[in-house]
Amino acid sequence: MEKKTILIVDDDARNIFALKATLQAKSFYCVACPGAAEALELLKTDKEIDAVLMDMMMPDMDGYEAIPIIKSLENRRNLLVVAVTAQAMVGDREKCLEAGADEYISKPIDVDKLVKLLKEI
Repeated sequence: MEKKTILIVDDDARNIFALKATLQAKSFYCVACPGAAEALELLKTDKEIDAVLMDMMMPDMDGYEAIPIIKSLENRRNLLVVAVTAQAMVGDREKCLEAGADEYISKPIDVDKLVKLLKEI
C-alpha cells in the first residue's frame, strides 16, 4: 500500500510535532506549514498531498478563510480537508463544514478516529 501524504497546517509547533510523530508512526508521510498562506502556496504546486489537517484558529489567515480557497484550486477540488480545532462548542462542526471542510476533529485529537478517517482516502 502506498503511503499517504498528509499536510498539517498549524501555527503551534508543538501540535505539528505531536501530529507528525503520531501519523508517521502509523505509516503516513507528513508535510507541515505554520500558516494557511504557506499551505496555499504549496497546494498551488503539483506536490502529492492526499489530505490536509487544517487548524481553524490561526493568526493572519484562519482555516475558515483558507478552506474555500483550497477547494477553489483546480487541482485540489477533491482533496480531503479535515478541520482541526480546539473549538468544540455547539455549532462549530457545522461552521467548519460550511466553510468547506470535509470532516471535523476537535482537540485533543482522537488518534484512532483520525487514522481511520485518513485510511479511507
